Amino acid sequence: MKAAVWHGEKDIRVEDVELRPLKENEVKVKVAWAGICGSDLHEYQEGPVFIPVGEENEFTGEKAPLTMGHEFAGVIEEVGSKVTKYKAGDRVVINPTITRGIKPDEFDRYDGYAFIGLHSNGGFAAYANIPENNIYRVPDSLSLEEAALVEPSAVAVQAVKDSGLRFGDTVAIFGAGPIGLLTIVAARAAGASRIVVADLSQPRLDLAKKAGATDIINSGEKDAVQTIRDLVPGGVDVSFEVAGVAPTFKQALDATKARGIVDVISIFARPIEWNPMQLTNTGVSVTASIVYTKKTFQQTINLIASGQLKPQDVVTSHIQLEEIVEKGFEALTKDKSQAKILVKLSGEK
Repeated sequence: MKAAVWHGEKDIRVEDVELRPLKENEVKVKVAWAGICGSDLHEYQEGPVFIPVGEENEFTGEKAPLTMGHEFAGVIEEVGSKVTKYKAGDRVVINPTITRGIKPDEFDRYDGYAFIGLHSNGGFAAYANIPENNIYRVPDSLSLEEAALVEPSAVAVQAVKDSGLRFGDTVAIFGAGPIGLLTIVAARAAGASRIVVADLSQPRLDLAKKAGATDIINSGEKDAVQTIRDLVPGGVDVSFEVAGVAPTFKQALDATKARGIVDVISIFARPIEWNPMQLTNTGVSVTASIVYTKKTFQQTINLIASGQLKPQDVVTSHIQLEEIVEKGFEALTKDKSQAKILVKLSGEK
């Protein structure tokens, strides 16, 4: 079968691969749709970031070259001998996070993790063999194309929950990439009264407005912190850092009210320097979100299925697997009007 395989920085190849044998606790999923994540883009532009090279990952026992793709949904074609909860024909979405599963759900994600599609073979392929515990049913009201948006939406939903955002709170979001856009959607669904988004890209700011931002700031043209404080005197209740660079991290702290919250969602590719006196002088608290709990993943499915969470506007392109490098990774690198690109595999609804 054809698959998009990571071999190194700027080296993703669509090539023929063999699907490994199905294990007794796994299901074989015929992939319908898969999304390109910002983490995937990091691996393409400057990897390896997560992908194991040289040594096998401790959770998955796999290493590069690997089939990428961790945001995907499809239909079960076959089940392993010990699978009890699913059957062939079930429409499913994949929770790609693999954890130790020892600690309670709320702490489990901070006890080490790996991702299907980054630390093991994933969904940029016709088929993927996935552990039963990483499979969730897709409600009839949700298409498989929409289900491919569950994973990145769950990241945003978890971040909003982690921030303690309350109904009526004011919000600033630094970075209008795919996760930043989905954080707008999640914050709006959670009852934020004002959502201010700052980014250097006007096309992405236009997408932010479409996604539900009340105010947008081109931080290449205006002082983002001062503009936010003009809009919300005293600073916002909650800021989300979704760009992963030192300037936006510092801006997020400065734009937040005394005793407010900054939640870091982004993946920082390298260390940064900053002065902790920014916290000491303001009482601002910093928290961080990584992935999501199993409970949040299921809640996200339910929220999208019910229409309370509407991530569909974040999708900017649909492409074929054979186009994934040029119209996927290169497009996301060069064209800031692109946000969430979905890859069509079987295309089933």
